[in-house]
Amino acid sequence: MKKVASLRERIQAQYDALSLVERKLADVVLAHEKDALAYSATELAALAGVSKASSARFFKRLGFAGFQAFRQHLREGALSSSPLQRMAQQGTAGSPLQQHIAHDAQRLQALAEDVSDACVQVAVETLLGARRIWVVGYRNGYMAAFYARALLTQVRTEVYLLNDATGEDAELLAEIGPQDVLLAMDFRRRTRRLSQVVGIACDAGAALVLLTDGRASTLAPRAKAVFHCATQDGPVFDSYVSAISLINYLATAALSRIPKKARSRMARVEQIHAQLADLQSQS
Repeated sequence: MKKVASLRERIQAQYDALSLVERKLADVVLAHEKDALAYSATELAALAGVSKASSARFFKRLGFAGFQAFRQHLREGALSSSPLQRMAQQGTAGSPLQQHIAHDAQRLQALAEDVSDACVQVAVETLLGARRIWVVGYRNGYMAAFYARALLTQVRTEVYLLNDATGEDAELLAEIGPQDVLLAMDFRRRTRRLSQVVGIACDAGAALVLLTDGRASTLAPRAKAVFHCATQDGPVFDSYVSAISLINYLATAALSRIPKKARSRMARVEQIHAQLADLQSQS
């Protein structure tokens, strides 16, 4: 059965070819992807600051007969991003392990082809040059954020997980300043909180390094470095193997830039582990 392209996939496939007016509308549609059914064509056009005629042309360019066809597509796909719905679509036949691994290998290959050395260099310099690193990720992005903080805090000091379990987001955001950097995980299914946090941090002068699964992320224009990490197309659940691999590489690249400082910090950490005797022996 031929896979029907999602709304986000349709926009991403044509985003580079869209006019400035069409991109404004595309950004609005993506920003309101979850609740787009609640808006009329006139309201979406107003949010984007474009004419209703321009919005009609935009929806036709995406392959819809008109706005009503666009709304019907949203209704039919409202649950398509849910793991429960995707499991139902798969039926009882499980995906073989070899196929699962092959899909992850394809994601890693896509990452290798997409990421440039120049972008990595900018990201590493930004992370090392900042006074403090703040890491943020909600829902599925949380595990990537937690992993990034765990690695980077071994390389340098002043690395914080912004959305920690204490619920002190506002207090932590109040500390962000122009010399800081925000490392953000922008993965579906997205929360409104992420764009709010990114906006507050960037308005305070912090630099932004972004990992995202969307070619047309609405957060990308504010970032100094953007990395596209494909997560979708899994049988049921999204895969974050490319994001985890990239985070590991960025931390390793950062360590290689300041080997003496990093080794000194890591040695001190190991000394304290030894004093605490908190880790199980590797033997």
